[in-house]
Amino acid sequence: MLPRVCGADLPLGRLLVVVLALACATRASEITFELPDNAKQCFYEEIAQGTKCTLEFQVITGGHYDVDCRLEDPDGIVLYKEMKKQYDSFTFTASRNGTYKFCFSNEFSTFTHKTVYFDFQVGEDPPLFPSENRVTALTQMESACVSIHEALKSVIDYQTHFRLREAQGRSRAEDLNTRVAYWSIGEAIILLVVSIGQVFLLKSFFSDKRTTTTRVGS
Repeated sequence: MLPRVCGADLPLGRLLVVVLALACATRASEITFELPDNAKQCFYEEIAQGTKCTLEFQVITGGHYDVDCRLEDPDGIVLYKEMKKQYDSFTFTASRNGTYKFCFSNEFSTFTHKTVYFDFQVGEDPPLFPSENRVTALTQMESACVSIHEALKSVIDYQTHFRLREAQGRSRAEDLNTRVAYWSIGEAIILLVVSIGQVFLLKSFFSDKRTTTTRVGS
């Protein structure tokens, strides 16, 4: 049984530690992985019937930042399928017990590998204390615990999305910098070739042309 953590006699320092621990109690899989070209990567999760789950993914780097995603239940029934998506979120409730499979595919790409992030959450957050759903009103300290808990979840979610945006923005900037560098090198080579060509062309205009006269005997 979970002890009462939000009583009036609980020190504030211990209270924050307990709330931080409870904020991470939800069972979730959060992974960033490399998906090569012409490749497919699948993940499996054992889920009980009636459990609410959420799958969220985003392509961080590579190509047009898109990937195919497919989610199947234990019977092989497709619950979710999207083609060439940059990011998306899907929530469902498990209809039966078993192993659910979700796959990311980059098989449509011939030479570009991708970096994909996904967050698969299974179940909902447990209550902060056993009597949270009681009929009587929460105490001021208990209400503060709930508010802090919700605020921490929002902070974690925002931090994750900001990190993903920063990584994607850095990838785009590096890709643009590479293209600009190659374009600059190409322009420099073209300019050098044109300059050399102009020098030889002008030199041909001012060079002396020698003519040869041949006398025919009288």
